[in-house]
Amino acid sequence: MRQGSRDGFRDFAEGRSGHLYRSACLLTSGDTHLAEDLVQETLGRMYLLWGRISRIDNPAAYAQTVLVRAFLTHQRRRSSGERPVGEFPESGAPVAVGAGDPALRLTLLQALGALAPKDRAVLVLRYWEDRSVEETADAMNVSSAAVRTRSSRALVRLRERLGGSLAEFAPR
Repeated sequence: MRQGSRDGFRDFAEGRSGHLYRSACLLTSGDTHLAEDLVQETLGRMYLLWGRISRIDNPAAYAQTVLVRAFLTHQRRRSSGERPVGEFPESGAPVAVGAGDPALRLTLLQALGALAPKDRAVLVLRYWEDRSVEETADAMNVSSAAVRTRSSRALVRLRERLGGSLAEFAPR
């Protein structure tokens, strides 16, 4: 790889890694270690193909697609549900990182974690990443109809987990 191309990738990686990490944290329901692994895997794949990717109109969207596909591939592995722990947690809630209301963050991450991986991916892409149905379908390698169906069903499941009214979770 030429020096200019390396610098371009370095700038891209520095600019997008935070956003990729936040998306990965949502996909993994707060598992920060797995989120870091997914971001590293995504950036590694991007680096290998950077000469071709840099000619793509939107490398950031391509990176999100690589991230989601890496997450879905990880979820298909038999060992993806195993989590080593030093102590058994009292509530089983994932640990949240960042500012804001910690109780709300834990509740939302726990509710997202209860969803199937593909449901989680659809919700993160559609509502966190603010992607269109077509972009989400392309990222997940499914049809637009499948994205619409999965997102509506996932939202119903999420509402069931969070209760009938989301108003109680809104900031006052």
